Amino acid sequence: MIRFPRPPDPPGTRVTERLILRPIGPEYADVLWRLHRDPGIARWYGGRWTRGEAWQSAVHMRRAWTEEGVHKWLAHDRRSGELVGRGGLSYAEVDGARRLEVGWAVRERFWGLGYASEIGRAGLDLAFDGLGAEEVASFTETHNLRSRAVMERLGFRYARRIRHRGEPFALYLLARADRPTV
Repeated sequence: MIRFPRPPDPPGTRVTERLILRPIGPEYADVLWRLHRDPGIARWYGGRWTRGEAWQSAVHMRRAWTEEGVHKWLAHDRRSGELVGRGGLSYAEVDGARRLEVGWAVRERFWGLGYASEIGRAGLDLAFDGLGAEEVASFTETHNLRSRAVMERLGFRYARRIRHRGEPFALYLLARADRPTV
């Protein structure tokens, strides 16, 4: 068997206990499209994305990585290479303010296995340890109880109900001083 060396991971790549997190850019547009075909992700992200939507999102994410130094990662299992989801840290307009926001989207077959928390912790490590942030936000639809539970496990505290894209969302905040030490 002939093996070719794998190209080096792009800047911003992170490795966790079970995942390798690679910054999303146009080279991953097709992977992002396939990810957003997953019923569990499509349910929370406005339905199944088209290839064009995935491409535009991937281009936007690369631009943010280049200009702001952060955005979302694709999450692959370190052992199998299987796509688990996406997530991480990005700047977002949240409740009328530009904030660092951490989020995740995990394929439905991986729900309940701690992957969202693992992605979230990696984002928080980048925010607090890498960027020196004083606070990070996270938000979801008010009825997304699974995501809200992840936020609480990560140490976030419910702040208030907000409107996002015209819908009711729950805003959670985590200050550096309140970050769990584990």
